[in-house]
Amino acid sequence: MDLALSPADEAFRSEVRRFLDEKLTPDLRDAGKKTGGVLTDPPATAKWHKALYEKGWIAPAWPKEYGGPGWTEMQRYVFSSECASAHAPILANFGTRMCGPVLMRFGTLEQKAFYLPRILSGEDYWCQGYSEPGSGSDLASLQLKAVRDGDHYVLNGTKIWTTHAHFANRMFCLVRTSSAGKRQEGITFLLLETKTPGFSVQPIITLAGDHEVNQCFFDNVRVPVANRVGEEGQGWTIAKYLLEFERGNAYAAALQAKFAAVRHAARIERNDGTALADDPEFKRKLAETDIELQGLMVTEHRVMSQLAQGQNPGPASSLLKARGTEMSQRITELGIEALSFYVAPFEPEARLQGANVAPVVPEHGLVFMPQYLNTRAATIYGGSSEVQRNIMSKLILGF
Repeated sequence: MDLALSPADEAFRSEVRRFLDEKLTPDLRDAGKKTGGVLTDPPATAKWHKALYEKGWIAPAWPKEYGGPGWTEMQRYVFSSECASAHAPILANFGTRMCGPVLMRFGTLEQKAFYLPRILSGEDYWCQGYSEPGSGSDLASLQLKAVRDGDHYVLNGTKIWTTHAHFANRMFCLVRTSSAGKRQEGITFLLLETKTPGFSVQPIITLAGDHEVNQCFFDNVRVPVANRVGEEGQGWTIAKYLLEFERGNAYAAALQAKFAAVRHAARIERNDGTALADDPEFKRKLAETDIELQGLMVTEHRVMSQLAQGQNPGPASSLLKARGTEMSQRITELGIEALSFYVAPFEPEARLQGANVAPVVPEHGLVFMPQYLNTRAATIYGGSSEVQRNIMSKLILGF
């Protein structure tokens, strides 16, 4: 496989770099560098979203007919790589990468006309209502009940680990509309406003001190039937379609940026007067990780080739999800080893946007511990690694 960029893709990369140099201001880069979780918090993301929207680049995977740039798979990959290398803020993709593609495939004309422009402009900030207490990887066991009452569904129950629900004004949600037959057959896909009476959000503070996830409660929340996507009971089919896009992310670009930060720290940190990067054992770990990271990148290129031919990621998205999240954990573990005793201070306030607190931890390793703690969940959310291996065994190996 020839991994070299074509002249056209090289020209596109130069265009992206010029755009980043112009629009990615120091405060935005700083917010990106200090992101310890999976997403950067507003207001940095709002500013970055606006810049990308005005350029027409906010939804890289969307076709032109829906307001996207109509990029090739390689252009999307180049854009993702350059943004990661430049420490751009990490945008919430629940609207552009998840809800948007679902609406394009299953939504009505009215739903597409109303929601898609608002996703692009950033007027709507979405969160994902999937997991529940006791219903995580076994999503088919969800119990949030939705009872039909005329032109509305009445929702009662709870969702948990809902990322950025405290910022979101809208949620796409899986609910149980029937308990008869197979569990999967009683699930329906709904869209709702978070300001709806009876909906409330309680924060869950992570070990790193971040407010990134929440538990959401539904107390007789009324959702119009017009906000249902697809048919009643079709939610499981829609959810599987959406999860292909959630799991099929390109991981290598962001991981290469994190790995570069670990290499940089290893050249600075000392062990008995010698740079950690010169320690034979640590050099071996860096080399092994680098090899696996290159393997992940090649695999992503293979998947991009399939996508370019109009195919969905399919079971390959499970392969990328499993390997990408496990590599993320490994790289953050190397970062912890590189920082040594500097990992101990707990100072989440030093990572706040605009913070004037001088951190104890060296600047080059400020996010190492938060990222390490956050990635412990990476092999669970979006479907655990065990679930991904079951999918691969069944759909790729045939047993």
